[in-house]
Amino acid sequence: MTASPAPHLPGAVLRPVRGHHAFEACVEQLATAIRLGVYPLGSTLPPERELAAMLHVSRATLREAMAALREAGLVQTTRGRGGGTVVTLKPRTPPARAAARISVARRSEWLDALEFRRIVESGAAYLAASATLDQEQRSQLERAHAEVAAASKAAQHRQADSRFHLTIASLSGSPRTVEAVTSVQATLHEMLLAIPVLGTNIAHSDRQHAALVRAIESGNAERARKTMEQHCDDTAALLRGLLV
Repeated sequence: MTASPAPHLPGAVLRPVRGHHAFEACVEQLATAIRLGVYPLGSTLPPERELAAMLHVSRATLREAMAALREAGLVQTTRGRGGGTVVTLKPRTPPARAAARISVARRSEWLDALEFRRIVESGAAYLAASATLDQEQRSQLERAHAEVAAASKAAQHRQADSRFHLTIASLSGSPRTVEAVTSVQATLHEMLLAIPVLGTNIAHSDRQHAALVRAIESGNAERARKTMEQHCDDTAALLRGLLV
């Protein structure tokens, strides 16, 4: 079965490119969206014209970025009727002893990202719970949560987890919050790929996700904030223990 991206996420996560380095920024944004599962394995990227408009770049710049993604093995493009660019990057499972190969400077950067995550993701949860969500937005949140709970493989769970957190950020209604959460989720993705997959942690995380959904849907902003803070703190404690 062909995979499909969550309809609400690409428009929230992909943002207009700023500055003079349009090519590099396009590659970074699209590669991050693919690695976090916004565009999962087997899904088709939007047409060139649509992607260029989302990123506010020329089609020539976008073509160069897509060529780089193809060369890196993230996508594959077929031409002609029925063609398109399909995600070929398989979600990764942490390799053995990956944490032992992390540099001291990288560890320091990651620890700072954990502090930043606690601030921006708890804020995103607070804003999402404070918003008046329509039925479609509630369905988006519930689908994202269900995908995490249903993921049977560790690599699929990692991407579904990212999509859940990005969905909460998108419900905040704040593009800058979405940008910040996308950034910390990209770093968190790297970190979690450096430690073993722990079933106990996944089960605990899933319970916290369920509590987040309840708090957001009931409009309890303070409960949503505190639940997300605890969720971030627990993940940070695990990562500090296994990476430092």
